Amino acid sequence: MTIERSDFGQTADGKKVSAYRVTNSKGAYITVIDFGAVLVDVVVPDRSGSMKDVVLGYHDVASYEKNPSYFGATVGRNANRIEGGCFAIDGVEYELTANENGNNLHSGPDGYHLRMWETSLNEKNGCVSFTLNSPDGDQGFPGDFKVTVTYMLTEDNKVKIHYEGTASQDTIANMTNHSYFNLNGEGSGTIMEHYLRIDADGYTPVDEHAIPYGTVEPVEGTPFDFRTAKKMSQDADAEDEQLAHTGGYDHNFALNGSGLHVVAEAYSEESGISMTVMTDQPGMQFYAGNFISGPVGKSGKTYGVREGFCLETQHFPNAVNVLAFDSPRLNAGERYSTTTCYTFGIKG
Repeated sequence: MTIERSDFGQTADGKKVSAYRVTNSKGAYITVIDFGAVLVDVVVPDRSGSMKDVVLGYHDVASYEKNPSYFGATVGRNANRIEGGCFAIDGVEYELTANENGNNLHSGPDGYHLRMWETSLNEKNGCVSFTLNSPDGDQGFPGDFKVTVTYMLTEDNKVKIHYEGTASQDTIANMTNHSYFNLNGEGSGTIMEHYLRIDADGYTPVDEHAIPYGTVEPVEGTPFDFRTAKKMSQDADAEDEQLAHTGGYDHNFALNGSGLHVVAEAYSEESGISMTVMTDQPGMQFYAGNFISGPVGKSGKTYGVREGFCLETQHFPNAVNVLAFDSPRLNAGERYSTTTCYTFGIKG
């Protein structure tokens, strides 16, 4: 396993950004940068042995300073949506920035994906760790929060992402990675012919602003039944109120099981590349890239609608305000720790 550092340019305010490429003995590699702790590249072999970069993104800092679609982003303190941009802990109310339809999305416009992180390396284990100190009141959240995100590439082409942190006050901790995948290679066109399986008997229906009603409903008999693998296109344009609310798939699934276990698998017949998702989180957002529009990506091609999909592991959206959902609360002095893995292989 090797880790190579290279210059990735500098931010608008003159901070130098470094890229770290982790390569295994098979030639697969990932690239991460210390701006935003962003996952820039995931390069793995296809059926023919050709190497393909299967995540959408950019190769310049200026694009990541904008990054309206959150390509490769480390999202924190709280991923997904909080209704009204406010919540309470033990009767104390906290207000966040309302940056989408009066709600708070991905913690607001000054997210962790727009910060410089401190870096440490473990070349033997193929690990790059990024650490951020988020002070009390940052983004509106209580407590000093020190968090580390570690990326690891293994010899079996597993990308392991581990989050760990502590806070000085009771707060919210619900982080995710917002990579968009295309198993035919970024810039190759639609992902809707990919197959997807999600091990979830239920999902959380949403209103017209993508805020869950607060219930978990069965997927059976709905377009959200991915318990048996099917093409993403099969039911994506069905006449369904939930799909109409979000322009297609952009919903949280209530995952079966607990602990670190397999929760989903995606597969492309065209490339032969498969991706298995493992997590210890209770939920996962499947977003089919319904609103990708216009950015020019790494290959110089313009990304379009449904040319990348996200499988974002998480606590349920707005869980901080819904007693029936698993709480993303992190008590002072407790250790926040969660892991998600994306493993790439060949199928068929």
